[in-house]
Amino acid sequence: MDEPHAGGCLCGALRYELSTPPLRLTWCTCRFCQKMTGTPMNALAGFTGSAFRLVQGSPVIYTHVSEGSGKKIHLNSCPTCSTTVFLELERFPDFVGVMTGTLDDPDWFDRTPGNAKYIFTECAQKGTLVQAGFPVYLQHATDTEGRPQSPAVYDHHHLVSP
Repeated sequence: MDEPHAGGCLCGALRYELSTPPLRLTWCTCRFCQKMTGTPMNALAGFTGSAFRLVQGSPVIYTHVSEGSGKKIHLNSCPTCSTTVFLELERFPDFVGVMTGTLDDPDWFDRTPGNAKYIFTECAQKGTLVQAGFPVYLQHATDTEGRPQSPAVYDHHHLVSP
């Protein structure tokens, strides 16, 4: 990566820089993410804590307890425009999830079946389409003990319906 990639909230009060490409991209269709974003799915790019640096502003933090894991999710939002910019997870302490819509250039990294997945498709809204070749999980990619789950992989774009 030649230069740090940056992003921020809608009004520009919160700004961050990223020093590495994301570890993974997750498209999550759980009800929490639907309510948090107001959309059918959340697109979340995952980074190590050391790859993420807040360079401007101080977020308001809302802490929510996950119904699935019982662990805390810390949503970091702009106190001015209310954009949720990133989240931190008690379950994965060295992880920062950046909302891809907050990236200045949301297309600076590739989305491939090797680095991206769909999760919680059992909660997906009617009409949700997943891309061919990508791992698709009914729930989380790991169980509460951290054991990997087996995904479905479709050879064509697939319509998921609850």
